[in-house]
Amino acid sequence: MEKNHYQQIEVPIFSKSFGFDSNENEVIQYTLTNNNGCAFSVINYGATITSLKITNELGEKIDVVLGFETIEDYINSYNLPSAPYFGTTVGRFAGRINKAEFQLNEKLISLNKNHGKHNLHGGNFGFGRKFWHLKSIHNDENPSITLAYTSPNNEEGFPGELLVEVTYTLTEANELKVSYQAKSTQDTVINLTQHSYFNLEGHSETVLNQKLVINSNKILETTDELIPTGNYVSLKNHPFDFSEIKNCPTSIDNTFVLENSKAAVLTSDKTKLKMTVTTNQPAVHIYVGGNCFNQIKGKENMNYHTTSGICFETQNFPDAPNHSNFPNSILKKDEIYIHNTIFKFENL
Repeated sequence: MEKNHYQQIEVPIFSKSFGFDSNENEVIQYTLTNNNGCAFSVINYGATITSLKITNELGEKIDVVLGFETIEDYINSYNLPSAPYFGTTVGRFAGRINKAEFQLNEKLISLNKNHGKHNLHGGNFGFGRKFWHLKSIHNDENPSITLAYTSPNNEEGFPGELLVEVTYTLTEANELKVSYQAKSTQDTVINLTQHSYFNLEGHSETVLNQKLVINSNKILETTDELIPTGNYVSLKNHPFDFSEIKNCPTSIDNTFVLENSKAAVLTSDKTKLKMTVTTNQPAVHIYVGGNCFNQIKGKENMNYHTTSGICFETQNFPDAPNHSNFPNSILKKDEIYIHNTIFKFENL
């Protein structure tokens, strides 16, 4: 495919060149649309969501995720003091693993350390920095795209060759469905998540006036380094009790234990949009308040800041391999890992 080539594959899916990664792979941006005027874009670098435009009842088309307009900006964002992971697929293991090690089958597994003495979001070169291959495109009533990456045995220290696929589906009900599947040649651990920063008022605004509900009664207790202790903290009379609707917090980096598949709801009175997050995962990690350092210019030359977006990282518990009382994170050889999350958009 030629540089800057724009190709209509088949309505409602389009593709165009997004530049080249550091290994000279051509990065392609794929755009899916539905009949309601919504459009979703993803690139095959990191299986990264670059844009999600939702049309509200006023006919305004609002890009509700943060991101960049060039592949260079995505690549360079990993050189910041702490990478923002805008829109990326995080793996092999989302969140922190204490001391970058765990026991598996009575053997000590040592991982690369990329967050002090710990492993964060899969290590130095996690799935968000990998080139994913286009596996399939389905152009039916609910268009979808599937991207695949094969993680070699011992990549970042994780055992087993891991074949990972992610399918993004844009439905006529204005849902973005994210489905991960993975299979390993050896017993391993896995915890994938989607790391988009959402803002229902567009990426030029703050999220602090948007309303949040989280379907949780407890969060994971953590150390000063945000490593889970294995204990839980009740949200009764806690500032992070979002069982009743209230404004988004200025700063939060916590894992909420979910009561059922309905994880969270975000609403904006300004744009009259509502986003509901549902998942088959046991937790949602909510993140606001960092990794922009007032050094990041996003789409349309916007200055991103610490409250430009909010993350809903549906996942297993961080550091699960080191806590027997946490949900199982072990993927047995030849078994299938399945993670499903839906971001549904409606008008208020």
